[in-house]
Amino acid sequence: MDFIEKAKGFLFEPSKTFNACKDESLNEAIKYYAIIALIFSAISALLFVIAFTLFGSMMGLGNLGMMFGAGAGIMSAVLIFVMLFVIFIIGAFIGGAILHIFVYIVGGRKGITQTLKALMYGGTPMLLFGWIPYIGFIASIWSLILEIIGIQKLQELTTIRAVIAVVVIPAIIAVILAILLAAFIAAFIFGMGGPRGY
Repeated sequence: MDFIEKAKGFLFEPSKTFNACKDESLNEAIKYYAIIALIFSAISALLFVIAFTLFGSMMGLGNLGMMFGAGAGIMSAVLIFVMLFVIFIIGAFIGGAILHIFVYIVGGRKGITQTLKALMYGGTPMLLFGWIPYIGFIASIWSLILEIIGIQKLQELTTIRAVIAVVVIPAIIAVILAILLAAFIAAFIFGMGGPRGY
């Protein structure tokens, strides 16, 4: 499948498309993921330039303000583009490795490659449409659903096990960490306000 056909498949026929990609190499998934990560990073950087240009024009300096805003925006946009792309690529591997631990806990034994593929392909809606206000939230939810479908199909798990690996275990860990952080902050604050010996 070419890029467009694959993207349409993950958006509208995810189960069928994940099954078709089951025997693909990780390199194919990385190439696909790199393209959608580039698209998101480029659009985000472009929007940043536009915002800076508009800000410059609103400073009351006319064309000079617009030129200043555009210049500063372009320099910042290049940095944002590079940072976003690097974060997405590195984050996919780190996130995939962590997710695979959860997948293994619920019985997934098809290897970390399949988990990484599910994560990368699952990012399709978020990376293609996540930059659009309001739509971005829906795209993020759809990506989470695609990730569940991907884990189910590629790791050959039940839907319940896939949901536990992708949603339940991370949610439990997040709650525990939030409680520990709140307890630490409370202990620190009350410790500072407690009695001191002289």
